[in-house]
Amino acid sequence: MIEYEEKLSHKYSEKTANLVLSILIVAPNVIFAEPYFKWNLIDKDPDDNKFADLTIAGNADYLVTNDKHFNPLKTIDFPKLNVVTMDEFKKIILGT
Repeated sequence: MIEYEEKLSHKYSEKTANLVLSILIVAPNVIFAEPYFKWNLIDKDPDDNKFADLTIAGNADYLVTNDKHFNPLKTIDFPKLNVVTMDEFKKIILGT
């Protein structure tokens, strides 16, 4: 949650960031998961590995990010991750 708070605080006030996080904590469609294996798939920004690990551990359909550090994950065969940008994800959701 710390990285989410950092990212939100860069764009919004600390108060707004805390409000968003408090909503996420109790939202019924948010699942908290703990990765039990660290794949270390991202070399350029190792701090991003936690998101790839959680995508795998949570058996998520997509990892949605505009962060270019995740692009190499699009080409690996195993573990297979569906890395998409926000615009690509919007198209998927809207069926366009």
